Amino acid sequence: MEYDEKLARFRQAHLNPFNKQLGPRQHEQRASEEAPDFASEEALPELPPGEPEFHCTERVMDLGLSEDHFSRPVLRQAIEECKQVILELPEHSEKQKDAVVRLIHLRLKLQELKDPNEDEPNIRVLLEHRFYKEKSNKSVKQTCDKCNTIIWGLIQTWYTCTGCYYRCHSKCLNLISKPCVRSKVSHQAEYELNICPETGLDSQDYRCAECRAPISLRGVPSEARQCDYTGQYYCSHCHWNDLAIIPARVVHNWDFEPRKVSRCSMRYLALMVSRPVLRLREINPLLFNYVEELVEIRKLRQDILLMKPYFITCKEAMEARLLLQLQDRQHFVENDEMYSVQDLLDAHTGRLSCSLTETHTLFAKHIKLDCERCQAKGFVCELCREGDVLFPFDSHTSVCTECSAVFHRDCYYDNSTTCPKCARLTLRKQSLFQEPGPDVDA
Repeated sequence: MEYDEKLARFRQAHLNPFNKQLGPRQHEQRASEEAPDFASEEALPELPPGEPEFHCTERVMDLGLSEDHFSRPVLRQAIEECKQVILELPEHSEKQKDAVVRLIHLRLKLQELKDPNEDEPNIRVLLEHRFYKEKSNKSVKQTCDKCNTIIWGLIQTWYTCTGCYYRCHSKCLNLISKPCVRSKVSHQAEYELNICPETGLDSQDYRCAECRAPISLRGVPSEARQCDYTGQYYCSHCHWNDLAIIPARVVHNWDFEPRKVSRCSMRYLALMVSRPVLRLREINPLLFNYVEELVEIRKLRQDILLMKPYFITCKEAMEARLLLQLQDRQHFVENDEMYSVQDLLDAHTGRLSCSLTETHTLFAKHIKLDCERCQAKGFVCELCREGDVLFPFDSHTSVCTECSAVFHRDCYYDNSTTCPKCARLTLRKQSLFQEPGPDVDA
């Protein structure tokens, strides 16, 4: 009969606990009717007096805590059942304390499934973050940057910072202690140009550089992970072994291999990747001696700067908006010294050289072939007075550094005399500022 008793208890435990039409004895009777061949000969032991429905309601609370697919109405009903049990149980008893704990967990579970349209603003501003509420109709899996757990997009609400793309649960929003990285980019847009400047874990007092949690190299109490960009150590919650290109290794070693960085460094490098803040001639001028792509790109950028005055004064070029061909790299039409990490990465892969060559060809075609106004602004070599019209961006020309006159390169270097245009300008100045003679004074 021991097997029959266990089977009857199993059937009783799996009855619908929300069927209010059946009492506790009717549940037992219904279980006996469903299994007449197994449990009809011996009745089940009665429940202790004073606690008639606690076993059934405990099953209700277990369902609400252990099953993730339960909806909000089911959880609300389980909460009401739990409240009723707390009132019926003896005060200060262990079972009442357990029921209170279960009630708290049920309410937290209900809070996780809370409708995003209830009492939650669409935009939250916190620690210079500007969070925008997200809600996906698809089962999209994201990871919360605060608690390092999965965000279930189908049933949970989460927020994403529009500045640094920091994402977290709505319940984790008020626990954030990390300011927005975009504010640092706006106020201090510069890179750490020392390769992995490690100072040692003891200088950090054996704590995470960001959240100050205790860490050690042995992994007790938490594993210390080094960021290759800052050289500092972080805990596993602040360092997820993300990979990123290190700017210092690029400008010093032309090394584009991604290395492990912290979450904060990864977001900072992602926001800085297109900012032209690297002046290569000052940081590492020898880099141009070893990287041929950079020499070619520098020449193309210098030619584009020489073409810019033609487009500014040309009506057709302004209407065609030719300079917008470089709208993704506006610094290319401002100077030839500043580079971004994305520029260097594209130069390494060969994409930048190809795109700049196409743009250079388009600009030269407009000036030398398509536009008569731009053609009229060409130069004739005053040293030999032969050949076609010259432009300062032609490969076989040289430009006077004083007056910007254009000559054939061979003529300019073979001629030992001064620039003819500079000589004319000098004589003109002398004639204008020459002191008047005595006859003029009289």
